[in-house]
Formats: sequence, C-alpha cells, structure tokens
Amino acid sequence: MSLFKSVALSAGLMTACVLPAQAEVDIQAITSPGGINAWLVEEHSLPFVALEIAFEGGTSLDVEGKRGAINLMSGLLEEGAGDMDARAFARRSEELATSFGFSASPDSFTVSARFLTENFDESVALLRTALQEPRFAEEDVERVRAQVLSGLRFDQNDPNEIASRSFAESVYGNHPYGTPEEGTTESVTALTRDDIVEAHANVLVRDRVMVGAVGDITPEQLGDMLDALLGDLPQSGARMPPEIVPDVPTGVKVVEFDTPQSVALFGHTGIAFDDPDYFAAVLLNQVLGGGSFESRLMTEVREKRGLTYGVYSYLASRNLANMYMGQVSSANDRIAEAIEVIRDEWAKAATEGISAEELQDAKTYLTGAYPLRFDGNGTIAGILVGMQQIGLEPDYVNTRNERVEAVTLEDVQRVAAELLDPEGLYFVVVGKPEGLNPATE
Repeated sequence: MSLFKSVALSAGLMTACVLPAQAEVDIQAITSPGGINAWLVEEHSLPFVALEIAFEGGTSLDVEGKRGAINLMSGLLEEGAGDMDARAFARRSEELATSFGFSASPDSFTVSARFLTENFDESVALLRTALQEPRFAEEDVERVRAQVLSGLRFDQNDPNEIASRSFAESVYGNHPYGTPEEGTTESVTALTRDDIVEAHANVLVRDRVMVGAVGDITPEQLGDMLDALLGDLPQSGARMPPEIVPDVPTGVKVVEFDTPQSVALFGHTGIAFDDPDYFAAVLLNQVLGGGSFESRLMTEVREKRGLTYGVYSYLASRNLANMYMGQVSSANDRIAEAIEVIRDEWAKAATEGISAEELQDAKTYLTGAYPLRFDGNGTIAGILVGMQQIGLEPDYVNTRNERVEAVTLEDVQRVAAELLDPEGLYFVVVGKPEGLNPATE
C-alpha cells in the first residue's frame, strides 16, 4: 500500500537536480557534533538539498496487539505539528517550496525531505516540528484511520495482496514479517491515540538512525542540521525483533478466489546481502528470472508457451530473513502448466548451471545499468541510506561493478547447485486453478 508516499511540491526542481550519471560518486562519512553519523555527497551546482533519514526497525517494532500502529503513525506526521493543523502545515510547506514524505516498511521508517538552500533554516525547523512535535489530533487520527481501513478493504479483493499475505503467514508465522504491516481491520480500529504516541516513541530514536544527504550543503552544515533535527529524540526505543529462518513449506497452497486469472507467488530460502556469494546469486537470478525479457523464465513461460504476460524472480534479502522469490499470473486452466515449467527451469539451472554467454550478458546488463540508478539527488540520498542499512561501506558505489565482474562461471554454477531447490519451492496460488492437487483453504 502506497498511501503514505511522499508528496512532491516542486517536481520540476526535483528532476532538474541530477548528478552526471557516469560521474564517480564521492561519499563523505561525517559525524555531527552531537554524535549522529551520516553520509554526504556534495553537489553545489544547484541550490537544493535532498535528505533521506531511515530509522531501522520500521513496522516490525509494532507492540504486540497493536499491529498497524506504526503505519498509522507514519500517515499522521504530515497532518499537523506544533501549533499548526494539517492545513497550516501544508500551507507552510508550500510557502517554503519544500516537501516531506514519511513511509514505513517492515525494516525501516523513512523520512524523505527536499528543500531549497535559501529556505534551509525554515525548512529544517518545519521538519523538526513534524518529527518531534506531531499533534496526532483526534480528528486527524480518525481521518487517516479511515483511509487505512479503506485500503485494507481493497486489499481483501486484490489477488496479489492475498497471495503475499498468505505466503508470509505460512513462512514467517507469528514473526512481524508474517503479519500485514498495515494491521487488520480489527487491530487498526482498536488503536488509540496513546498507541500512536507509543509507536512514535518506539521508532524515532537516535541509536538506529541512518542519514543520506545530497546537494548544496557542506559537512559542517549537515552536522549542525542533524543535531537540530534529531538531537532531542530518545536515544533508544523498542527492542528489535529476532532474526528468523523462514520455515518454508513445500508444494502448492491454493486460496480460492473468484477470478479468471490465477496469481502464483513462489519461493524458498535465499541468501543474505553480506554472503560472499551474493553477487554470484544476483547474476544467477538475472539469467533465471531477473526481470529481463531475455530471462529463462520469460523465454520458456511467456515466449515459447504463451502462458503469461510476465514471470520473474528476485532475491528477497531483508534485515531479519532471506528468501528467493518469484511471481507469475496465468489463466486458471493454464497456471498448472506455468508452475510445471518454472519447476523445470529451476531444476535445470540447479543441475546444469548457466552458460558463459549468459553470464557475460548478465554482467553487461548489471554493470551497464548501475550508473543509471544515480539519476537524481533524491534517488542518490536514498541509495546512501540503503547502503548503510545493509552494512556496506562508502566505497561500494565505486567498486560494485568490479565485484560483479570478478564473479566466475564456476562461482555461479556452485551457487546455483547450493541455492536453487526445485523440490523446496513453495507456491501460493490465488484463484480457481485447474489441474492442481494441493491443500485448499
């Protein structure tokens, strides 16, 4: 659900501030006078700053019995702060030509800010008020709660969402990864203002904060800004949930749903970001099902047999668990054949690996596409935070392609044999599939 994504108030400015795609990115690691760490890329050609702040933990820090509280809290931070109600807060943002976005995921709560250098102090003061003095007024709580509940009702009729939730519940059980971060109709309805205040205190803490800044700002300015912005937050909050080894069933689970096309979500255990074989796994996945029309799954399931418009796989490596996932949709009378082909391709890659030509093509694509990710200051600020979240060093952006090129065919063949488990694949199918004989709920 993308209900609380950022609001862009000056889109032209956002797209104008772009670092050259091929330029080397110079990341500075700084520490504020108050001890807050951040990564900075200075870019003084335009009077604009993009700031990304992530608090580790996200919706996984919901208190037991209060599922959805952090998601609801994130939607309320734009609804007024200090002595400003929602309209006054929005009006002040417009006057400053600044934009703030607040979003929550299972691994982090994220703040995205964009502002002009000439309004630097006023914009930082406004953001500080939102973060440290949110109103959580009853009328705002009820309005945003209604939006969340509307989204939950929509999700009940979305086959993709049904598949995602069923798969997560089967694999993660009672772990926070196993329950919907938006909460349920019952849990969201029962949340009180005190629950939202508690959610705020549990998430926005200094010892789990990561910062990326890009634009017209010096290290000294950034340090002072961070102390002003975050210095008064609590040092620590709720305890992080434990890591979990996914308990992946095998076979096929069908969730009956009246639709002409079934949705299938599939996967088994994956590989961690910090595993030495991670890049070999990335290259393997690029060949097998990594989003390209040239992937094996697309070729076999779509092009040769016409079973789907799209099928893909991806490494779902997260802070607390790792999965190797994929998704396909097909007509109810053809989804069984699509699943059979996917299993066959999974087994073929596990036993035979990939070819030298496929590996080279994957390297060419992944190394060539990488610089294109750095297509804007806001995007780069997000990348800086994302790197910190998975424990990378600042030099990663300038050495990443070398690491991809260093992977050998033997590396990929070994990882394919170790990682791919066709018999361990678990499928959740939402629809009225024909020709499957699974447990049905």
